[in-house]
Amino acid sequence: MGDEIEHRVEVHLDRLLEDRGMTLTELADRVGVTVVNLSILKNGRAKAVRFSTLTRLCEVLGCRPGDLLTVGDQNSANTEQVSLEELVGECAGRVIVTYEIVEVRQPPI
Repeated sequence: MGDEIEHRVEVHLDRLLEDRGMTLTELADRVGVTVVNLSILKNGRAKAVRFSTLTRLCEVLGCRPGDLLTVGDQNSANTEQVSLEELVGECAGRVIVTYEIVEVRQPPI
């Protein structure tokens, strides 16, 4: 079990936060997770992300999972990215879970 495969998933939380003028602390409060856990995710050190957390991140940021997460190309020495949507297309014959926000509703005031 010591032969852990290193992942190539890259997190684009910095760019999304900057585009929205939002701080990591504000995002943590709105998503309902700790700043420490979001920082671990942002810095690429997370080993897993709960679907419920991914759902809240996408709702709050107004994005799709492929905007937040990409998979680096294993055959390229540079950091060329492959979106999750492209990866799904390459995984024919495998069980794939896809996610899409259909509608985001604002809570009543």
